[in-house]
Amino acid sequence: MPEALRPYACDPAQSRGRRYAQPDAPTRTAFQRDRDRIVHSTAFRRLVYKTQVFINHEGDLFRTRLTHSLEVAQLGRSMARTLGLSEDLVETIALAHDLGHTPFGHAGQDALNECMAPFGGFEHNLQSLREVDWLEERYPQFDGLNLSFESREGILKHCSRRNAEAIEALEPAYADGGGGVGRRFLDPGQPNLEAQLCNLADEIAYNAHDIDDGVRSGLLTLEQLHDVPLFAEFSQAALAQHPDLGQPAQARRWLYESIRLMLSAQVYDLMAATQAALDAAQPASVAAVREHPQALVCFSADMRAQSRAMKAFLFKHLYRHSQVMQTMDQAKQVIADLFAAYCDAPTQMQNEAAVRLAAQAPKHHLHESDDQRRVADYIAGMTDRFALREHERLTGQRLFAA
Repeated sequence: MPEALRPYACDPAQSRGRRYAQPDAPTRTAFQRDRDRIVHSTAFRRLVYKTQVFINHEGDLFRTRLTHSLEVAQLGRSMARTLGLSEDLVETIALAHDLGHTPFGHAGQDALNECMAPFGGFEHNLQSLREVDWLEERYPQFDGLNLSFESREGILKHCSRRNAEAIEALEPAYADGGGGVGRRFLDPGQPNLEAQLCNLADEIAYNAHDIDDGVRSGLLTLEQLHDVPLFAEFSQAALAQHPDLGQPAQARRWLYESIRLMLSAQVYDLMAATQAALDAAQPASVAAVREHPQALVCFSADMRAQSRAMKAFLFKHLYRHSQVMQTMDQAKQVIADLFAAYCDAPTQMQNEAAVRLAAQAPKHHLHESDDQRRVADYIAGMTDRFALREHERLTGQRLFAA
């Protein structure tokens, strides 16, 4: 095991393996190979035109799912290095965690879930696993990217019991006799520490960049943010260190410095709280981490409360802002209209999707709704602008400037 890795970190040389056995790469570890497969995937490229909060045409500088994933990866690697965890695995999970997200962010997911309610539902996190296990078509020997167990374990952040049972039925028999990636949702358990770290790096990243995008959009103001303890503390600290930031012309720099200090405080708090939890639990292996009754990567109680207060503020004042809601209601209509149109006439789906649906046996699904699931797969894989073009083509309506 490399010296930098602690006993409870995932060692690529000790990976539980892949769904389809492959020889090791001569110059890359298992997790580096996973990362490279994700970066070269079609689903990863699509993230550049998928909404984080603001739809692409609303501005060139707002975060997308791609830039969000890169920020999560950067934060995750930095913390993994200090904690002695696998940086490559953290980066892999971070880059892959949103591969299954629909166009138009959570509004798109909600709309597609409503459409699929009679057919097993839709959840973007489960769709991310579906992308890497089935939907990518790059290799002659297998569907998907054939990632390592540890990467797939980290991608599947949450899962219903029904879906976990279906996933387990499709898992290979691992050499160590353990269950597959759905097992921890059936028998209480935790994912690897690298996956736990990505979950909180995701939260730190979107709290920070959604503040930035919210102010840039004009929907949030510095005055509003000063009512949120987590931001106010570091805004005042930034001003105390750099009094000139109080000048109107320095407002953007004041915002950036406040966010930087806030983000750093969350990172240092997480690393300290996590190290304390690890010292107390003394897990001697990855198996011990998985068997622990609760997650070991954590914030302190105070930071956890402050982070939740920030999330509640953003939910109320940004994600549920009337301007955002109006846009998202239109986006939901786009998804609903596309779903109805493709279900009525599957051949309206463009290119290879229509060919597969009409001429080939369907890929393995967790549920029995083959045709509807194919439509959901197709819509989930769209970028914002492709969905808008398709909607205009099929309905004659132009709801946004694509």
